[in-house]
Amino acid sequence: MTKNFKIKLPEIPFDLEEGKEGDIFTKEELELSNCKISNSMISSKNFYPVMISKVIFKGVTFPSVSLERADLTDVIFENCDLSNVNLRQGSIHRVAFKDCKLLGVDFSESSLGNVSFEGCIARFSSFVESRLNQVIFDQTSLQNANYYHSKFINVEFQKSDMNEVDFHQTVLKGIDISTCTFDRMNVSMESLEGCVVSPEQAIGFSRLLGLKVKQ
Repeated sequence: MTKNFKIKLPEIPFDLEEGKEGDIFTKEELELSNCKISNSMISSKNFYPVMISKVIFKGVTFPSVSLERADLTDVIFENCDLSNVNLRQGSIHRVAFKDCKLLGVDFSESSLGNVSFEGCIARFSSFVESRLNQVIFDQTSLQNANYYHSKFINVEFQKSDMNEVDFHQTVLKGIDISTCTFDRMNVSMESLEGCVVSPEQAIGFSRLLGLKVKQ
């Protein structure tokens, strides 16, 4: 059995003032902190690099925005659309994604620590060569997500759709996917060693070995 762990939640003040996109440009460096942005669209295409801390985004759309090398700390995204956002090489810590649309988001080469994805649609998202430490995917659609050559430390997948997920060159030892659903997964037997699966999933994976299970 895998060991349960708790992630650290975003540390955000209760008395946040309402902010807007223009607040990012109020300082010499791109920075946004201590505010809440609601029901709006971030129209600028490139924030490079940007520091965002102690911020709540609620009902915000980020149309193909680039946040490459962004530093996100203590941030909540709730009911936001971040489809095709570029978050490559980002530092993402104590961040929560709740009921967000994350189609095609690029987290490649990023460091994620104490991050939760809850009720999100993250199909075709990319975590290639990323480091995930204390990360939970809960009831999230991860169809065709790519975790090639990622590093997992305390990662949980709970009741998520993992059909066609790519785990090549990623060690899944101790990772529990037993509550998740999928018809097919792109993974080598070497990567699967020590992974926790359900009996039904074990039958499916046995086909990777060329076994025929008699019922």
